Amino acid sequence: MVESLMHRNPLGRTAGRLAMVGASLALGVVLLCSPAVRAAETAAAGEAEHAVEWKSWKAGNSIADTASLQRGAANFTNYCLGCHSLKYLRYERLGKDLNISPELLRKNLMPAAAKPTDYILSSFPKADGEAWFGRSPPDLSLITRSKGTDYVYQFLKTFYVDDSRPTHSNNLALEGAAMPAVLSDLEGVKRAVFSSATGGEGKMLERFEQVAPGQLTAAQYDAFVRDTANFLQYVGEPTQVEREGLGIWVVLFLLVFTWFAWLLKREYWKDVH
Repeated sequence: MVESLMHRNPLGRTAGRLAMVGASLALGVVLLCSPAVRAAETAAAGEAEHAVEWKSWKAGNSIADTASLQRGAANFTNYCLGCHSLKYLRYERLGKDLNISPELLRKNLMPAAAKPTDYILSSFPKADGEAWFGRSPPDLSLITRSKGTDYVYQFLKTFYVDDSRPTHSNNLALEGAAMPAVLSDLEGVKRAVFSSATGGEGKMLERFEQVAPGQLTAAQYDAFVRDTANFLQYVGEPTQVEREGLGIWVVLFLLVFTWFAWLLKREYWKDVH
């Protein structure tokens, strides 16, 4: 009978729809205000608040710190050069820029058969890299120019155990990274614990759990990674410090030139105005 009346009367049909919408809204308000919903929202907010904001980690390096660059060069030679090359940098240029004497350069940084004029190239066969890791290890000459120094810093600090991967490790900065955790002897082995809450870009890291200690403390490993990232920033543009120093003088010259140009313009146009 009611349905018949609503079918005949458009106003009745509209009122019925409004009543159903109002009931739905009321039910939604009740659910949102319920203790269970509030508790779930509070828990999710708490997890998000305590999540590790690893994407905000900054290298905090200084390209003008020569001592840091020297340590970074040693780090790269000892731990990275086995797989990765720096095909745009020569040993000779490296020694000159970093104030490393030819004797120390040959003793500590150069392979026995290398010459100072050689580029810094890895002897790792490309075919072996493709067979072992699925791809050849990339050249790192321009990694900080393309990804940023902070990215390199974050990448080297966010390896964690992942038994589902062929290398039994994964990385937060580069999901599914083919590179294994080669610095685990220094940093130690750690497991990532993710929170149940999800952020705008997926799962959120709650904390790292140490599985096995490394040779370095957390502060020492941070310094190691910072020096290595600093060195790679230098490699991306070896003349960066000189360019920035020269840029100041160029700006000062332009300011003085602009002042003289304005004086000349005023002299030419004084009779016109």
